[in-house]
Order: sequence, then structure tokens, then C-alpha cells
Amino acid sequence: MEYIILLIFSFFTEAVILWQYAASLFSPSHSGKKRLTLLSVLYVLLFFLSLLGQTWLNIISFFVINTVFLYIMFNLKLLLALFHSAILTAIMGISELAVLGMISRFFPHFLLEASVGLVFYTVFSKITFFAVVYLLSWLFKGNKAAQEPYGHSEILLMFIPLSSILMMFTLLSIGETTAYAPPVDFLVTICAVFLLLVNLLVFGINQYNTKRSQEYADLQLLLQKESDSVEYYEMMLAQNENQSILIHDIKKHLQSIRLLNEKNDSDKINDYIQQLMESSDLKETTKLCDHEMLNSILCRYQRHCNDKHIIFHTDIRSGTVQHIYPRDLTSLFCNLLENAVESAENIPDSFIELTVQKKENSPFLIIILINSCQNTPVYNPEGLPISHKSDNGRHGFGIKSIKKVIKQYHGNLQMYYDNDSGTFHTILTLKQ
Repeated sequence: MEYIILLIFSFFTEAVILWQYAASLFSPSHSGKKRLTLLSVLYVLLFFLSLLGQTWLNIISFFVINTVFLYIMFNLKLLLALFHSAILTAIMGISELAVLGMISRFFPHFLLEASVGLVFYTVFSKITFFAVVYLLSWLFKGNKAAQEPYGHSEILLMFIPLSSILMMFTLLSIGETTAYAPPVDFLVTICAVFLLLVNLLVFGINQYNTKRSQEYADLQLLLQKESDSVEYYEMMLAQNENQSILIHDIKKHLQSIRLLNEKNDSDKINDYIQQLMESSDLKETTKLCDHEMLNSILCRYQRHCNDKHIIFHTDIRSGTVQHIYPRDLTSLFCNLLENAVESAENIPDSFIELTVQKKENSPFLIIILINSCQNTPVYNPEGLPISHKSDNGRHGFGIKSIKKVIKQYHGNLQMYYDNDSGTFHTILTLKQ
């Protein structure tokens, strides 16, 4: 009976570890209820197969069941699901063999105690399995794109399973030198089990907090999008009002043109008419691209450029940015244009040119930004320009945000300064 209970506890722990590993690395394709249901069914099946007592059958079934769960419940290709399932199977087997070898070498006394020794072996091996899997998921997370951000500070949580392993060593050492007498042996066993549960609980709470933080960040980005949209529509209303004012004043403009005509001053008449035609008040409602979010961003920076007397030109091809998430679109283009406006302001006849187009016969999107720049930028060791903002607390955050989006979409970033034309060039490629 004790063996059955330990077996159930062991498979429950492995299922929780698989759940956290997959949830931290991959994007789910089904709801949480469906994932939990399938995981429960698969691990119940795995439990019954383990009762046959066939080691190779247990290993193969563990590998196959993990593969099925990852492939069906997450957006993974079959080869990638096989790869991660093989990693989990290997770590599970190695952790059990390593713990068995350590106990046999340093604490052989525990192997002679059927109940306590088996409990310590199970808990010790699962804590080791959990620690290695968490470390591996953290390493994979650092190199993974198109997922949620993951703070490097969370590696400090590794001290929890490592401390647990040290505590297990301590309990084993005490038990090896001084035999645990009832009911101390039972209490020590319960402490070992709770030690493993505490590890799982702490990391589960951390994963929940990470998810909540990401939801909060998404909410802030949504508010930013709404703010951009509101500003865009306010600009449209202001433009309509200016058009109404111009229509109201058209009689005065015609009178001025008539006076110039009476003086036969054709040059001034042409200049006057040209000035009226180029007035923004006579232009149609601003639409710079067919993507609503990007159009709001571009309109806002177009107004900034007009206020700073910077020529702003865009060429956004239709359907080029539909695959980019709104939060990434905001981070990328706002930071690019913010840096460009900062560089081009207070320069005579300055300009900003933004081009977004697809590269023919390839899955890449090309973004080219050219802006006036008076001075040659100073570059860091990575070849990227160093910000000269006075606020050191926000020093270089724009470039870091751009690099983060580029990494997420498997892209590339190139920046250089053209001394002959006095322009700064930014070229980005993003995989669609």
C-alpha cells in the first residue's frame, strides 16, 4: 500500500513539473481545463502501466505520454515536442539514478529501511528532477522568442530547490549516524514530503504572479493604444474645424487674390495659391497606412514633426504589419520614431522617411528609417548608438525595447551614419 501511495505521489509530482515546464515555455493551443483533463487522463494511464513493473515500458510510456501532451495541447511541431519530451525523460531517469547512487554511496543505511528509505529516495529524486527542469526551462526561456518576458532575477528562485537538496542531505546524514526512532521517523518523512510540496507551491505562485504581471502590462499597452486613438480622432476633429475656418475665410482669400491680380503681380498670386493648396487644412483626413494602430502612431508623430518643422514621409505597404502584435507594434515604431524626431529636430530642412515593405520571395518584413542627424553618434560595443538623454534612469531603454521586439520576431537590426548626407539609417528585418 505504501508503494502505491508513493507511486501516485511520484506521478502527481511529475505531472505538476511537466505542467509548469510547458506553461513557462510554450503557447497553449487549448484552454486550461482541457489541458488539465488530458494531463490527468494520460498520467492515470501512466500509473496503471507502471504497475506492470517493466522498467523499459515505464520509460517509453513516459516519453510517449509527454510527447502527446505537448504536441496536442501546445503550439508545437512534432519534432519539437519529441525533443522536449526526450529531455524530460532523460532528466527524470538521470535524477533517479544519481540520487540512488548518492544514497548508496553515502547513506547505505537508508536503503535497508523499506518505508523511510523509499520516501526519502522518492522525494530527493523529485526535488532534483524539479531543480534541473526549472533551471533548464529558465535557460530555454532566455533564448526563446515570441513568448512572454522572463526576468533574469527569477534564477534566484533556484536557491529554493538547492536549499531543499541540502536539507535532504542533512536529514540523511543525521539518519545515517543516529537511527530515527518512532515517531521521529514518521515526522521526518512528512517533513520531506512537505519540502517537495513547498517547492512546487512556491514556483506555482511565482508563475501565477508572472502571468498577472503580464496581464497588467497588456492592460497598460491597451490604455496606450486607446490614448493614441483618442489623439488621432482629436486631430481629425481639429483638422475639420480648421477646414471650416478656411472655408469661412475663403472670401477674404479671394479678395486678396483679386487685389494682387489688379496689380498684375502673377508671381505673388501663384505663391499665394500654392500656399493655400499646400495648407494642411485643405488636405483630406489623414490616413498613412491601412493598419489602424500603426496609423494612429504615425499620425501622432506626423503632428510632432509638423510642430518641429520636420518633413515626415512614410511608405507603408498594405498588409505588411498585420502579423505584429499591437504591443510590439507600439514598442517598435514609437521608439524608432521617438529617436528619429529627437535626432532630426533643430536641424534646417530636416526630414524623416519611413518605409515598410515585404522582401520578395522571402518571409521577411523590411523596415527602413532614415532621418536627419547633425552629429556622428557614439556607438557601444554592440555597434548601437548611445543615447544622450539627460535622464540616466531611462538611458538606452528605447534601443533595448527595439532589440527585444526584433529578437522576438527572429529579426536583425542594422544602424549606421552617412557622413556625406548627414543622415542616420536604421534597417530592420522581421520574420513574418
